[in-house]
Amino acid sequence: MDGNRILVIGYGNPARADDGLGPALVERLEALGIPGLTVESDYQLSIEHAAMAAEHDIVVFADADGSASEPFYLKPVGEEPPGSFTSHSVAPGGILRIARSCFDASPAGYLLGIRGEVFEPFTEGLSPAAREGLEAALEYLPRFIAEHRGQADAADPGGATC
Repeated sequence: MDGNRILVIGYGNPARADDGLGPALVERLEALGIPGLTVESDYQLSIEHAAMAAEHDIVVFADADGSASEPFYLKPVGEEPPGSFTSHSVAPGGILRIARSCFDASPAGYLLGIRGEVFEPFTEGLSPAAREGLEAALEYLPRFIAEHRGQADAADPGGATC
């Protein structure tokens, strides 16, 4: 396939209400059937995601953000310094660093934060604020993917808030 290979990893725990925004986004993106898009859902990021990231040019890490003032934001994320993760939990920047150091790959990384308000344990379903953020992100993200899938150089993607 021509163009950039794009991966969206949505992570979080759907049994903690809005913490399930990442997996909810991935489920909805998968249903859209966007050509050339790979999606992955998990409870948290782990070092195994670096191998997936290494196979792509662009990686979007989607998660709930209880401190977001906008319904969602999308911003570039860089590599995290060595030694700042455990084998059971890795930040997006750690995934990028592992992809580079272990697989000699340097995908562009983005953090997609979707506003959440309710993070109670054993509460399924999204709050109204989370649903608003999810819909706004789903309206924006396919355009972002289409624009960046054809770019030869994704080094300067910019950011977005809505």
